[in-house]
Amino acid sequence: MRYAIVYSSVTGNTLRLANAIKEALPEESCVYFGEPSDEALGAERIYVGFWTDKGTCDAKTSSFLSKITSQKIFLFGTAGFGGSPSYFDQILTAVSEKLNTPDCVFGSYMCQGKMPDAVRRRYEGMEDPIRRKMLLDNFDAARVHPDEADCKRCQEAVRAADENSGVAESK
Repeated sequence: MRYAIVYSSVTGNTLRLANAIKEALPEESCVYFGEPSDEALGAERIYVGFWTDKGTCDAKTSSFLSKITSQKIFLFGTAGFGGSPSYFDQILTAVSEKLNTPDCVFGSYMCQGKMPDAVRRRYEGMEDPIRRKMLLDNFDAARVHPDEADCKRCQEAVRAADENSGVAESK
């Protein structure tokens, strides 16, 4: 089955997951790897990666998702504020709602990702000391993500989704 891996990545977090997915799938079946492009729409399966912006995917990814018609979709992404499966589920739900047919999603994976230093500076300027400490602690914890364990879990999610959807596509 022909597939494409599409990703939007500002800090390199989502690109790291995209590369992990590429390593898990057979190279000869890949028809496109890169930023959102109509070229990827020729694939039967599209692995779509995004960074989280205000609780959903970034604008570039949102625009791409609206063009998808009959392809099977695996969503993957990163969020600076991480660690909560329920928060990740909320994001994935919001992103899947951007698809014309949300039931085309055959799998997904999310993990925490590092944030730009400008975000830390904004947190440092907050007046509420309890909220400031919580956000700074999260920022510092996010600095190392996605790490190797996150990438391996992403590959495992891809393999499980492929198996559960009846296609043994993964390596």
